[in-house]
Amino acid sequence: MEEYSYLLSCHNHLDGKRILLRPVVLSDAEDMFEYASDEETVRFVFEKHQDIAETRKNIAVHFMKEPLGKYGIVLKETEKMIGTIDLRLKEEKNSAEIGYTLNKAYWGNGYITEAGKIILELGFETLGLERIFACHDSENPMSGKVMKRLGMTYEGTLRKNRIHKKRYIDDVHYSILKQDYLS
Repeated sequence: MEEYSYLLSCHNHLDGKRILLRPVVLSDAEDMFEYASDEETVRFVFEKHQDIAETRKNIAVHFMKEPLGKYGIVLKETEKMIGTIDLRLKEEKNSAEIGYTLNKAYWGNGYITEAGKIILELGFETLGLERIFACHDSENPMSGKVMKRLGMTYEGTLRKNRIHKKRYIDDVHYSILKQDYLS
C-alpha cells in the first residue's frame, strides 16, 4: 500500500479538458451542500444533508481524514466543485472500485465520464492496476450508462445485495480490465 499511497499523493491534482480533480477541502462545503441537500441527487448514494454543518463534518471525516484517491470534480471555468469521484483501492487484488456523485444541475454534460476517464488513466497507467470496477443500484440505470461509456463490461446483478435507505438494493456490477483499457 505504501507504493499506492505515494503515487496517489503525487497525483492528487488531475487535469482534464473541462474539469480538475483535486482534494476536497472545507471551503467546498457550500458547493457540496448544494447537491448533498438535494434528495434527487443523493438518492442512490447517501442520506441527504440537513444543513451545511453536516456537510462540513462529512468533508472533514470522509474526505480530509483519508484523502488519497478521493477527488472533488471542479469546473475549470468557474472553479465550482460540482461533485466527487473516488478510487477505492483493493490492494490485495490489484484492483479498485470507482464511486461518484454529481450535482444534478450538471447531469447530461459528460462530466462524470470525463472524470471517470481521468481516474481510469490514473488506475491503469500510473498505479498499474489490473481491474477497475463499479456498481450501481438497479433503479439508477443512468449510472450504468456512464460505466458503459467508460468501456466497462456488465458482469452481473447481485439481487438484494444490500440495504440502503430501508430498502433492499439490487447491485449491478461492471468492470474494465487493464488489457481492455489499453486496447
